[in-house]
Amino acid sequence: MTTRPQYYRFHQGAEVLPFPASEYEARLTKLRTAMQTQGIEAAVFTSMHNIAYYSGFLYCAFGRPYGLVVTQNDCVTISAGIDAAQPWRRCYGDNITYTDWERDNYWRAIVSVTGQGAHVGYEADHIALLQFEKLMAFMTPAETTDIAPITMRQRMHKSSAELELIRAGAAVADVGGYAIRDAIKLGAREIDVAMAGRDAMELEIARRFPDAEYRDTWVWFQSGINTDGAHNPVTARVLERGDILSLNTFPMISGYYTALERTLFVQDVDAASLAIWEANVAAHEYGMSLLVPGARCSEVTAKINAFFAERDLLQYRTFGYGHSFGVLSHYYGREAGLELREDIDTVLEPGMVISMEPMLTIPEGKPGAGGYREHDILIITEDGNEDITQYPYGPAFNVVG
Repeated sequence: MTTRPQYYRFHQGAEVLPFPASEYEARLTKLRTAMQTQGIEAAVFTSMHNIAYYSGFLYCAFGRPYGLVVTQNDCVTISAGIDAAQPWRRCYGDNITYTDWERDNYWRAIVSVTGQGAHVGYEADHIALLQFEKLMAFMTPAETTDIAPITMRQRMHKSSAELELIRAGAAVADVGGYAIRDAIKLGAREIDVAMAGRDAMELEIARRFPDAEYRDTWVWFQSGINTDGAHNPVTARVLERGDILSLNTFPMISGYYTALERTLFVQDVDAASLAIWEANVAAHEYGMSLLVPGARCSEVTAKINAFFAERDLLQYRTFGYGHSFGVLSHYYGREAGLELREDIDTVLEPGMVISMEPMLTIPEGKPGAGGYREHDILIITEDGNEDITQYPYGPAFNVVG
């Protein structure tokens, strides 16, 4: 009778990573230093963003658990047998494949690296209660520490290699924006316009990154009442003259998210809408001027709040004014410590990347009804910021069709 293994190593093909090995070694060195300070002997990562950040591997769970184990000597991704050797080819370090012949082989594979009784770091903001119970049962840790805050602070500071990739992503987002602008016409559906932008971005990513895996790039293109929310899905609504539009392009490159968001109108913009639009553009420009080293997120938020309050528009603000960039998507990742909100006191530092994206939603029935949003990506520099979004904003360019 054939003995079926609980886990094994299946390594074939050449490794292809988003960054050089030196980039991952630098990240792991910082992580291991932080682990040593906390007394953590083994970190068990379960989130897509941290596994991708420290190894380069972006998993597709499809109901199965995935992991990354980091110790002072090892960096090992833990993947399901259904993926064969693809995780090995796309990760820095070692890879162990677990089988589903027996329940919880995932945890047995992890323990094969860590042993039992170690001081274990885990992501309290990600791991499910069921999986945490299994961590405790299989690893029998001497102590546990939530390592998520440490890793979030590390991810907020971008390396030069990350900044290069993010700049490329912003340029791809602009390509999608121009394709969308060209596709806008009376009678077109939201879905038709969105597909034009998505296709243009995917082709541009493939041109710039011929060795990458292509996944997850998307567009939200909203019109009329559908512009009231920032994350409203695409529909088959047909564009009409005078419609307010919201253009949102999201290229994904090796797990790295960038975005372009713009307000547009179809052919005409009425006076009430124009006044709201211009006020939001002014807030956008003012907000970008505030994103400099030493600025505190909550203080930037308060200043933009005051700007809107002076114009009797603050009640129409819908969310925070910006957020960090890096390994994140609409279904994984978030550097919540770097957002422009009242409750975030993080001080901006060179090497951080943050958006400015004020949004006003005027309810139906009021003059200028609709959702207005502009969005640029800014890299904080030693003496100010670098705006890496190039697609124009405002009425002069974005009354189209």
